[in-house]
Amino acid sequence: MSEVDRQREILLVLDTMAVLSGKWKIPIITTLWLGSKRFKEIIRAIPGLTDKSLSKELKEMAEDQLIERIVYDTYPPKVEYTLTEHAESLIEIIATLRDWGVLHREKVLGTKISTHCK
Repeated sequence: MSEVDRQREILLVLDTMAVLSGKWKIPIITTLWLGSKRFKEIIRAIPGLTDKSLSKELKEMAEDQLIERIVYDTYPPKVEYTLTEHAESLIEIIATLRDWGVLHREKVLGTKISTHCK
């Protein structure tokens, strides 16, 4: 592999890491993978996530075309968040990260964890 190719590979990985960076993006994607959710439903699904953090993450994720904000014409207004097709392409990557996390916990902490979702 040439130096230019190596640098391009590193840049592509850095781009991916930038999109998924932060503590909350992957848990938000995982939560929305199960279906569209309203703001407070996302908050309740992810322990420790605050309104301020979720607002910030949703804005960034919309800019990265990972989520869609759907506003219903109702009173009171109803807003739901859903994954885009672009975000759904990350599901396999996130599942692989989860599987690696299971192996890592077993190796480093000696903790066995069963996963039932793939």
